Amino acid sequence: MSADTTVIFAKLEALKDIRSKTLQLEKMKQRIIQEVEQTEHEDKCLMDYKQEMELLMQEKMAHVEELRQIHADINTMESVIKQAEEARTRAREHAKILHNNEYQPLKHDIDRMRREYLGLERLPELYETETDLISPEQQPPPMKSCLSCHQQIHRNAPICPLCKAKSRSRNPKKPKKKD
Repeated sequence: MSADTTVIFAKLEALKDIRSKTLQLEKMKQRIIQEVEQTEHEDKCLMDYKQEMELLMQEKMAHVEELRQIHADINTMESVIKQAEEARTRAREHAKILHNNEYQPLKHDIDRMRREYLGLERLPELYETETDLISPEQQPPPMKSCLSCHQQIHRNAPICPLCKAKSRSRNPKKPKKKD
């Protein structure tokens, strides 16, 4: 073999090697192009996802603000309810104090004066005239005057707890008629 043939064979081998590597390069180029296209596609998807995420975050914040406002309203209502309950309790206690410390003594005095000076019946009890103002749990028990000491005692008391005198009912039970 001559030197020319060896050179030609070397060139052919190099050409074969170049062709093989060029094909390999072309395949790699196609893969790179596919990967770049995939990247661009993923970029578009990522932008869509991020926009959707932003919309979701805005919706969440709107709901968070709405929930915060609801919680604030609940706290306000709880505070208002507590204040109303306290005001109701204060008013009830004040009414009891007025009833026991001022109304009852004054009424007792008036009833005594009506009975002694004028021979009149006692004035009706507050719970007997103002049933719409006094609920059953607030009503004092039904009372009557003791015949001995003239103090107000429970209407069903058999004896006066103050002077221990026997008490009689204004409306005693009537005996049943036998047939």
